[in-house]
Amino acid sequence: MELPVLAALNTERAARRATVLVTEMADGAQRLIKAADIAADPLAEIVDKQLRMGKSGMVEAAGVQYFLTVQAPHPRIVVTGAVHISQAMAPMAKLLDLDVVIIDPRTAFATPDRFPEVTLLTEWPDEAIKGLGLDAYTAFVALTHDPKIDDPGLEAALRSDCFYVGALGSRKTHGRRLERLNAAGFDEVATGRIHAPIGLDIGAVSPAEIALAILGEIVNTLRGPRRTAA
Repeated sequence: MELPVLAALNTERAARRATVLVTEMADGAQRLIKAADIAADPLAEIVDKQLRMGKSGMVEAAGVQYFLTVQAPHPRIVVTGAVHISQAMAPMAKLLDLDVVIIDPRTAFATPDRFPEVTLLTEWPDEAIKGLGLDAYTAFVALTHDPKIDDPGLEAALRSDCFYVGALGSRKTHGRRLERLNAAGFDEVATGRIHAPIGLDIGAVSPAEIALAILGEIVNTLRGPRRTAA
């Protein structure tokens, strides 16, 4: 690998941005495609598919063989709310190889006993999120029903490139949430990114079922075709 390519790869990796290294098998020629440049690349469809799967592999286009080396940040879920749903979600997410960060200033709920082997942040969300760097490999989930906790997190997520933003609550609750976000300066395009009601429609009732529905929607968004911006 040439030094300029390696330097660019390391820069993108440090910033938690995905890249795909394209190696032409016939002559070994290499080039690096940054995530932001995929849409304009001649191999866009193939590269996007491999990136969504998160897997490197051999591909062929127009009779030419390439090896695509996918370098993608580890996906993570940032949750506001150390609640029963997030208790059920954390071990399920681990099985899916998704990191989980729980934010809740209510220290009676955000305890290691309730959330073993989970990163717990007990600052208020606007402070806790500053150090996380929400990005295109972060899903944000609001679960508390408390605007003082959920809204700052939602605002930060909507200002970021989070691949998924979801919020728990009925349509009535979400309507009031939208009013607050509109008053805070977010238009319909921005708030339209929020998955609400949250989760796949599987008739979920219990905390574990709701957690399953949310994780299913997150994985579908992560691995499915990218939604184009409006």
